[in-house]
Amino acid sequence: MRTSNLWTFLLLLPALAACQRHDAPPPQREPHAVAGAVPTRYASEEAAFTVTEVVAGLEHPWSLAFLPDGDMLVTERPGRLRRIGRDGRVSAPIAGVPAVYVEGQAGLLDVALSPGFATDGLVYLAFAEPNLRGNLCGTAVARGRLQDDRLLDVEVIYRQEPKLSAGTHVGARLVFDDSGHLFVTQGENRVAAEAAQQLDKLQGKLVRIQPDGAVPKDNPFVDRKDARPEIWSYGHRNMQGAALHPVTRRLWTSEHGPMGGDELNIPEPGRNYGWPVITDGVDYSGQPVPGSVGRTAPGMEAPHHAWPKSPGLSGMLFYGGKAFPAWRGDLFLGALATSELIRLRLDGDRVVHEERLLGDRGQRIRDVREGPDGAIWLLVDADDGKLLRLDPVPAPAGKT
Repeated sequence: MRTSNLWTFLLLLPALAACQRHDAPPPQREPHAVAGAVPTRYASEEAAFTVTEVVAGLEHPWSLAFLPDGDMLVTERPGRLRRIGRDGRVSAPIAGVPAVYVEGQAGLLDVALSPGFATDGLVYLAFAEPNLRGNLCGTAVARGRLQDDRLLDVEVIYRQEPKLSAGTHVGARLVFDDSGHLFVTQGENRVAAEAAQQLDKLQGKLVRIQPDGAVPKDNPFVDRKDARPEIWSYGHRNMQGAALHPVTRRLWTSEHGPMGGDELNIPEPGRNYGWPVITDGVDYSGQPVPGSVGRTAPGMEAPHHAWPKSPGLSGMLFYGGKAFPAWRGDLFLGALATSELIRLRLDGDRVVHEERLLGDRGQRIRDVREGPDGAIWLLVDADDGKLLRLDPVPAPAGKT
């Protein structure tokens, strides 16, 4: 091989390797229902419950969404979307998922159903989309019509630009509000923390779009030439949890701090949530975050609630079911770093109490969802990932 051609080949190796990550690799193992699983009993401050392992063998499962018939759609980070039955039956990967950049934290992420799914059959996917060279990615959203074992008419309706992530801090959660707008949480890609403060870039932004990707006319920056019109709020780090409050119907989000400083926020339109200028955390070196001025600054919103030690917040659920009446109205958060399920008791919007659950299991809780019958479902993020179900322990006979 000529020297010039050799150098060209060596320079292209990273991009070629990245390109090989765009198609979902063969599964490390086939996920399967756990036959004869024995529920493990737990007692919380408010309710006794059991945890049952329903499915094992999922490869880094990221999100789940319940279909009208009670089955679930579950994403696996390497790029697979599966249908899981109420009995734990697991489908082969559903065809039609877009090409996904898979590296580090990046891959196939959230799944959400259209508010009109019963008639339009549309499924929305958040994922890390590769750039043309295949060496970087950005958060993207695609939608397609679910028919049997495939997605049809798939189109990408949103792209985070520019693409700056090499596999870190891509978010992402999808939440439809009551007006049908779609909120998309994202990360700042870590390599470009300052981009979270730059309104001409989409890193570190919560965006709000129409179901087809169009920009709502009442978004806060639609009339500014120096800002992207999709932006709802900015100055975020890496938002991996989002849910609508059941009473106020306002969107709540969670985001990772660096070392300390994980946050809950209730993002208001046009507001600046401070990253990396203000934070309750410190850099991974133990020193102040570069560019930070402390915990507060004029014109920037302090977090609604913050943790001095990072749990690694992920999926979020406001519980409203009948199975656990003592937990109704509580906020549940998956914790990746501390491998727990966090329960927050609220007084209005104020956090008044916290309880940590399931820490003895040592499992990274990636997603938290309420099932049609009020059971709580969890996804465990691991090479051999799990789908877990939390059920109430019936009260003894004669007691209520």
